[in-house]
Amino acid sequence: MNAEEILFDVEERMEKAVDVLKANLAGIRTGRANPGLVDSLRVEVYGSQTPLKQLASVGAPEPTQIVIRPFDPGTIKDIEKAILAADLGFNPQSDGRLIRINIPALSTDVRRKMVARIKELGEEAKVSIRNIRRDGNKECDNAEKSKELSEDERDTTKKEIQDFTKKFETAVTEATAAREKEVMDD
Repeated sequence: MNAEEILFDVEERMEKAVDVLKANLAGIRTGRANPGLVDSLRVEVYGSQTPLKQLASVGAPEPTQIVIRPFDPGTIKDIEKAILAADLGFNPQSDGRLIRINIPALSTDVRRKMVARIKELGEEAKVSIRNIRRDGNKECDNAEKSKELSEDERDTTKKEIQDFTKKFETAVTEATAAREKEVMDD
């Protein structure tokens, strides 16, 4: 592998780690209704597990309510079952055409637990980024041993990998700090 390929691979994997973190943070509840709270739910319908967003449109018309409009009204019971089974603390109410979920206010204790979970997710993402850095550095050493890179190229590539690490760890810190603020401010 040459230096360019190593850097491209490292950057791409670090971006994915940050994307996974952001997707996980979207599923963490704040006091406001957010379609991301139920978007990732999988519903047992038509004999297979199907993502909710493929079965219905999900919206938040009010700050304390999520509305789910199934494309096929026959799937309403399956969607309700999935919401209850996910144990999110929601009580779905159906009128036969759509499902409404009222989002209760969060207690201070629940908010603290969510902030702890956010910090945990952020730390997992940082560990993942550091592991990618380690893999990239190993790849540089191997490329130098097999004479694909010179010592100077190896050192320059390792420095660039470290720059990527700092950049993506900063992105993780910013994303988790913003989510913590949302959870505590609502």
